[in-house]
Amino acid sequence: MWNKQSEAPAPPTSQWQPPQAAPAPASAGIRTSTSNAAARSLSCLGASLEIKGKISGDEDLQIDGKVEGSVALNGQRLTVGRTGKLNSEVWARELVVYGTLTGNIHASDRVEIKKDGSVTGDITTARISVEDGAYFKGRIEIERTKQSSTSDASAEPVLAGVSN
Repeated sequence: MWNKQSEAPAPPTSQWQPPQAAPAPASAGIRTSTSNAAARSLSCLGASLEIKGKISGDEDLQIDGKVEGSVALNGQRLTVGRTGKLNSEVWARELVVYGTLTGNIHASDRVEIKKDGSVTGDITTARISVEDGAYFKGRIEIERTKQSSTSDASAEPVLAGVSN
């Protein structure tokens, strides 16, 4: 009923060979995953990792560990997981905070601070969402998108009821 295949033992060798590197378990570090070719790739820094230094890249990133230093993911999404603790200045297209972030944020599209999230620092973004129960201390600067400012630049203001 079951087709069992037995593995033949490897022949002994006279010279020592290093073991083949096995993939790291999912909970032990950096993970990269894609569901299909059209999907964006996502890298993860595990909860047990502590990083001091600059992080930059061209893919989405989820941080569940501790990071001290700048994080530059221009055009990408950064997610601070529930166990994530960042002491960083952040540049990203999107930022979602479930954990703790201390430092200034520069997001070209949007920032979301979830209900258990905590942000201490100034935020510059086009859109922001702060859920009930989230903690935020700092200053928010909303930048208008460049599409609306270019169309308004060509139009001259007209005062109602005034003729030349």
